[in-house]
Amino acid sequence: VQLQASGGGLVQTGDSLRLSCAASGRTFSRNVMGWFRQAPGNEREFVAAISSGGGVTRYAESVKGRFTISRDNAKNTVYLQMNSLKPEDTAVYYCAARDSNVISTTDYNYDYWGQGTQVTVSS
Repeated sequence: VQLQASGGGLVQTGDSLRLSCAASGRTFSRNVMGWFRQAPGNEREFVAAISSGGGVTRYAESVKGRFTISRDNAKNTVYLQMNSLKPEDTAVYYCAARDSNVISTTDYNYDYWGQGTQVTVSS
């Protein structure tokens, strides 16, 4: 599975962005997909994850109610809709795929990673 993330950019506090992650490979519809982020000087942290069929999602407490993860298996794409952005959301965002149907919030449980897309939120 190869992953290509896009949609990052520079926005102001309160703005919205939608990240996309296009996947190649035949197994996308069987992969749990996740979004992680890493700010300068910080560890990579979990943001959101979605089950293979899209029916189960999980979010970090810091983004609950503001971010929504979704997927379109027909398009081999997972999305992260980010609303009410805050400066502390500034980070490089990575999409990841897991060869499992069990959601995980731990990065080492994911098998494939995209290259990351920068999100910068100015105050």
